[in-house]
Amino acid sequence: METYTALRQFADSWALAAMTIFFIGVVIFTFRPGSRRKADEAARIPLKDD
Repeated sequence: METYTALRQFADSWALAAMTIFFIGVVIFTFRPGSRRKADEAARIPLKDD
């Protein structure tokens, strides 16, 4: 089997599944309960005067 064919089959199956799972994980992490307060604090960091 050629290298291109092997990589193409991997990308079509397992890599796509891994990227989908990663995306879902990021979305869940972002919208979890309690993350709004931390996101608001992080958004205000450039505006803080020390």
